[in-house]
Amino acid sequence: MEKIQYLWKDRKRYFGLPLSFTRYRLSEDRIFVEKGFLNIHVEEVLLYRVRDLELQLTQRIFGVGTVCVHSSDKTAPDLYLLNVKHPREVKELIFRQVEQEKDQRRMRTMEMVGAQDDEEPQDAVQEELEQD
Repeated sequence: MEKIQYLWKDRKRYFGLPLSFTRYRLSEDRIFVEKGFLNIHVEEVLLYRVRDLELQLTQRIFGVGTVCVHSSDKTAPDLYLLNVKHPREVKELIFRQVEQEKDQRRMRTMEMVGAQDDEEPQDAVQEELEQD
């Protein structure tokens, strides 16, 4: 079995120091969050499932922030990379990898402009056609 090559690694930081047992890793096609010391829990999200990225500069004075990964994954729809060093660069790296994975898989989602959450997209289009 081939060893996974990671593009980025970090740990959850407190006051800028990596003093936790929470590790974050980014490979070419997945994001991993590994928590624990004796009982290790690993959560992973496939990059092509990522829908949105959000940046929160929580401990800016220490140079760390949180990157929120919103995805269509059933087990982890919101994955938080808490208190990572250089959060802007991490967010951009994840964004580039997500776009690359979606291009490789030829996956693009079409967003409906003007459709409300409670309406079906077909209903919104039908109403617009009837108004013309």
